[in-house]
Amino acid sequence: MIEVRATGPGTPAERSLAACLASLLELELQEIPAPGEPPLLVTVRQWLAERGLGLVEVADPERFSWAGPWLAYLIDDVGTDHYVIMFGVPSGVIFDPLARPADKPARLQAGYVLAGLEPPRPGALPAPVQGGRVEAIFVAPHAGAPMRPRGEVRAIAGRGLEGDRYAAGEGTFSVVGGRGNDLTLIAGEVLDALELPDGRPLTGAEARRNVITRGLDLNALVGWRFRIGELELIGRRLCEPCAHVQRLTRPGVLRELVHRGGLRADLITSGTLKVGDRITPVADDE
Repeated sequence: MIEVRATGPGTPAERSLAACLASLLELELQEIPAPGEPPLLVTVRQWLAERGLGLVEVADPERFSWAGPWLAYLIDDVGTDHYVIMFGVPSGVIFDPLARPADKPARLQAGYVLAGLEPPRPGALPAPVQGGRVEAIFVAPHAGAPMRPRGEVRAIAGRGLEGDRYAAGEGTFSVVGGRGNDLTLIAGEVLDALELPDGRPLTGAEARRNVITRGLDLNALVGWRFRIGELELIGRRLCEPCAHVQRLTRPGVLRELVHRGGLRADLITSGTLKVGDRITPVADDE
């Protein structure tokens, strides 16, 4: 761990959270997401997920002890909220990025442990990106609405697919200004392997993803730019399954889709997305 002081724009809570994360991850402060339209904690969670990390909330932070660093959210006697790094059994403050007086009273409101989304697996790297194609496209006008197939659709950079709930900011997991909400993709090969109670495979509409692909390892696109036809995108993080999809289909789908649920991506350019479009990586020098 390094010590990165809280500087720059934002509230004390926003600046101290960014500085605590930079300290724990040993990064420059400017590499941490800056305050923006969505709450910084939301943006940070999405940014961490792109790196296989997450913030696990502590159930009882007042009694929590951990032989390792964790984040504490404090509010002082004048109502100023900020984050510090705690450590130990029992735990105490080891770093305050705002350099506040140690004897200044503050109430512990919440705690978070920075953790990997799963244990490391030596050698478990995704296959190199070779290319694939778009097999189907779906949109839904609002949260919970049936997914409707499209032969082609207008894609809008920074928003999503025209006529889809996430482009309109009306999706179940919509976050204004969030990352990875423009487009979701899932491999047709994964759907083929998932049977519903009546024996048929899970459909793209039932998976509630925008784009069904064929011939492509989507997991390998996390953190990389790629093209779909005339569009350029960036893969943000895995689109892991949730209980909502399982409720709409059958028990067991949640487990079967772990690490196979597809990809969340953002649109860098606007244009037309069409069934049959080729999916290719973008070269590093482009």
